Amino acid sequence: MSEETAGRIIRPYGDTTGDGMVQVSFTLPMPHSKVAEGAAAQLAGKMGIDPALVVHAKPMGPDFTFFVVYGRVNHLVDPSQVQVVERDYPLLTPKEANAAIKRSLRRRLVVVGACIGTDAHTVGIDAILNIKGFAGEKGLEYYRELKVVNLGAQVSVPQLVEAAHEERADAVLVSQVVTQRDAHLLNTREMSAAFREAYPSATRPLLVVGGPRFDEAMAGELGVDRVFSRGTTPGEVASYIVHRMTLEQSDRKVF
Repeated sequence: MSEETAGRIIRPYGDTTGDGMVQVSFTLPMPHSKVAEGAAAQLAGKMGIDPALVVHAKPMGPDFTFFVVYGRVNHLVDPSQVQVVERDYPLLTPKEANAAIKRSLRRRLVVVGACIGTDAHTVGIDAILNIKGFAGEKGLEYYRELKVVNLGAQVSVPQLVEAAHEERADAVLVSQVVTQRDAHLLNTREMSAAFREAYPSATRPLLVVGGPRFDEAMAGELGVDRVFSRGTTPGEVASYIVHRMTLEQSDRKVF
């Protein structure tokens, strides 16, 4: 937390500092009409937006309408009470990561990645694994001391476990973009349970999941080692895996 926000109670900013103005968007299952716009304003009012101004309404097919509502809220925010998952490992360059792996493991570190269940959206897993990478960073395939196995989309949990066994995976990366009816949470819990059943705790690979709708604080609840949310870069994922694997290797040497 920055010194500027520490100990301060703050309000949203819209036109002027502290005016409490916010903008929200949502869809109602109603054809576009004056009644639908009134329903949108009513919903916004129940959310604490007062006054609520419907600034945009667009039909989404014959039975739905998308709205953007602008207005003022009276709610305050105390940044000192916000709980987030802070990065607890150093960011490494590819050169530093390669050196750490070579020094500690004396072999290539194996990473298996996939989109599980019916999720066919590979953009997330590809952004992390493919050499093209994301946000100006090369993907994990670029790292000389990493062996990357990208299984692609719609991989079943048994297939993922089998591939991890065959490749002797050190880490398993799972991307979940489809979130309807909490599919990403259900699939992750199924995956983590399968790996715990298939592996002794001392030999289980690291389980890492990511996607835009994940809460990074849910790792323990989901049974995985780490959760990454939107905006995560390949360097962050690589640094975490290398940190965990080299740290555990050092612990084994000590004991």
